[in-house]
Amino acid sequence: MSFRSGKRSPVFGNPQTASKVAGTITQTPMKYTGTTIYGKYYGIYQYDSKTFSIPFGYYEAFQFLGSFISGQDAILFKWAEFSVQASGHTLSTTQVLNEVLRSPVTERDILESKALYRQILKTDGKVRCVWSGDIISRYDIDHIIPFTIWKNNDLWNLLPARTDLNNQKRDKIPSPVLIDNQTELILHYWDLLHQHKQQRFRKELQTALLGYHTTDNWQQPAITQLKHSCDYLITTRGFEAWNGR
Repeated sequence: MSFRSGKRSPVFGNPQTASKVAGTITQTPMKYTGTTIYGKYYGIYQYDSKTFSIPFGYYEAFQFLGSFISGQDAILFKWAEFSVQASGHTLSTTQVLNEVLRSPVTERDILESKALYRQILKTDGKVRCVWSGDIISRYDIDHIIPFTIWKNNDLWNLLPARTDLNNQKRDKIPSPVLIDNQTELILHYWDLLHQHKQQRFRKELQTALLGYHTTDNWQQPAITQLKHSCDYLITTRGFEAWNGR
């Protein structure tokens, strides 16, 4: 495959855009893929300013893996077949695929969380910033794991924070140390959410954080998994850590 900036692309409309896209691809995923294995950039995708290539062994492996993404052996297709059989053929493959392929969450939705915290403020007379512990009367609803990184509007992921701290945090990931320091307050809010919206809270927590863990005594396993998720995003995915004020 080669990139030629002088050739007009029918997809991107002009050569400048095509060149920019090509540069983004070659300087990010292609550059870093295989670095941990080979200890150098372009360890798998070998790039020489106009073209790139991969070893034949990787080409064969990618072809094999590709069969699970598209075609009759695709994981989605096999899941649809399994679902049809599990339903006793009351569902069709088309119905299952349409449900699986429905658009994911694309917009922030904090309305229910805002209403809950307004209720807490009305009842208790105070709300504390999850990241500082300060008592606040005005606050933002912060996505613990930023929405731009993980489009998740689960109740456990939406906690009140000072506006200035929320603006500082933005797309950064709370460090495991910060989560450790604020565990008591995070669990305080999780307990409140659990009391007010038990069914939704438990379902979302099970899906996102607990996995196969039972929902009994969920607090510490959920905090531990939250720290693991944040640590993964920081150390493996390369997102910037945030340690609070």
